Amino acid sequence: MQQALDILKKYWQHDTFREPQDKIIQSVFEGKDTFALMPTGGGKSVCFQVPAMMKDGLCLVISPLVALMKDQVANLAERNIKAIALTGGISTDELSDLLDNCMFGNYKFLYLSPERLQADWVIERIKELPINLVAVDEAHCVSQWGHDFRPAYLKISALKKHLSHVPFLALTASATQRVQEDITTQLGLDTPTLFKKSFARENLAYMVFETEDKLHRIQQILTKNTEPSIIYVRNRKACHDMAAQLQALGFKATFYHGGLKEKEKEANMDAWIKEKAQVIVATNAFGMGIDKANVKTVIHIQLPENLESYYQEAGRAGRNGQKSFGVLLVNPSDVKVGKQQFLDVLPDKKFLKEVYLRLNSFLQIAYGEGIDQTYQFNFNNFCLHYKLPATKTYNALQFLDRQGVLTLSQQFTEKVTIQFIIPSKEVMRYMSLNPADEEMVLAILRNYTGVFDIETALNTTLITKKAKVTEEQLLNLLHRLAAKEIITLRSSGNDSSITFNEVREDEHTINRISKFLETRNEIKAAQFEAVIQYVTNNNKCKSRQILDYFDEKDNADCGICSYCINKNRKPASPVESANAILALLKESAQSSKQLEEQLGLTPDETIFALQILLENNRITINNNNLYILK
Repeated sequence: MQQALDILKKYWQHDTFREPQDKIIQSVFEGKDTFALMPTGGGKSVCFQVPAMMKDGLCLVISPLVALMKDQVANLAERNIKAIALTGGISTDELSDLLDNCMFGNYKFLYLSPERLQADWVIERIKELPINLVAVDEAHCVSQWGHDFRPAYLKISALKKHLSHVPFLALTASATQRVQEDITTQLGLDTPTLFKKSFARENLAYMVFETEDKLHRIQQILTKNTEPSIIYVRNRKACHDMAAQLQALGFKATFYHGGLKEKEKEANMDAWIKEKAQVIVATNAFGMGIDKANVKTVIHIQLPENLESYYQEAGRAGRNGQKSFGVLLVNPSDVKVGKQQFLDVLPDKKFLKEVYLRLNSFLQIAYGEGIDQTYQFNFNNFCLHYKLPATKTYNALQFLDRQGVLTLSQQFTEKVTIQFIIPSKEVMRYMSLNPADEEMVLAILRNYTGVFDIETALNTTLITKKAKVTEEQLLNLLHRLAAKEIITLRSSGNDSSITFNEVREDEHTINRISKFLETRNEIKAAQFEAVIQYVTNNNKCKSRQILDYFDEKDNADCGICSYCINKNRKPASPVESANAILALLKESAQSSKQLEEQLGLTPDETIFALQILLENNRITINNNNLYILK
């Protein structure tokens, strides 16, 4: 393994590998299919990057994380290693050219999203490349038993058949025993060598706090731990609200979610990375591929959907090896809200059938027809037309997608077709009279020279990028031009398209796939039940509960989680607590929270001591709901 160490030192400036990186590299170098189960922050990328550098040819990396792919390509470029990432938004022609570059451009790494493998021609082109290793990152996505199943991953097994002489390396940070077995089967791995690193994080304290006032508890945590923090929330609105509340309390806070424009995402992320903001409030869209070593605290203020995602998100704290905290704040209503969010929106067989039949009626597909046909589809109109609940309906369509009945393609932009119907000199006159519109009109004219002759479909994303405007500004302009009869405008208003992969067969289709639906729903319910057990079981170490979930048994208590701290803490004496409260109230009126914080008591200990003092007429409550001496 001297060659591997030399490469590690030359390109990564490290003298030794972490356990079990060297063993994984050796297995891959020997041409064996390999399975690496390494928790978040374990250094998975080195496990395929080093052996790929030891061989002639190109390493194919399949990853669902665009941010991670871009980050790794940039990091490799800094080390003078040629790498390329084929992410979304690349045209077919451009993609073909980039694959040519991989053949002749001396590249060492080709990063590819699994969705790219949906096109058979891409697989044919990959077969022609000098592939020396295929690394499948986030491999749990191939398993329907896992927490993040992606149907595109199922296509990887076809690639395995074509590259039977090439070793495959499956990498994941979280997988139960059942998921591990399913990954091996679904990817078609040939008796892979398994390397499994413990899920234990000795420096990460898992804390579960029951509290009615979550904002107040967050304020306490962030005041005590001033290092970088992440707060995970349920939705985009909560991102903005929580960040605003923290800013009002004096904290430097920003936010991140999937609905932000790319520039705003980058600016907010940069502020947090460079520690101009202490805390970033985010949905689960944040964190994939983000490797900030000194995150002190990760706080969840709502229950996660499953322990796999919670482990990964909480595990973004303490990657520098320093003591850090994964905090989950709960109150009695959270379980009910979580069930509504995660379980009540799961479609059953009856609802799935209703959505499937309604969809065929909406798109006017006759029985026995529809195969290989693509239809423009407005999801919101569909739900409104049939009075269907949006989230549950979307889950039903996703399930039909994952079972291969149809393919649901998100487009996110309207399909816009225009044609100028006045002479070009009149368009120039319009621009001179409306300088605010000039950049947008010029961007259209420069990119679509035939727009005066025929109706032309616009790539609105391209135009907004060229003109440095928002999509809303562009669409407003187009509607104004249409109203002035300068252009003809057709806008489909469709937010997605649906391709049917098989003929409409109603009962037969639904009966065939309903057993998988029942299994999927059972998995989701079991996963959420494990979350409930985690937050409600106060008789077992939190770290051990997580390790048990991932099939690691016979572990000692961690000594630093909320259970271990409470177990080892000597209960406060009620009499001593009452006397301490009286001493504080001599100075000023206090709330129960203020007393609790200053004396380091638990909420129950504080309430019990206050009850003793109230019953003995030593204290009373004033008009401001503060405790005072009587």
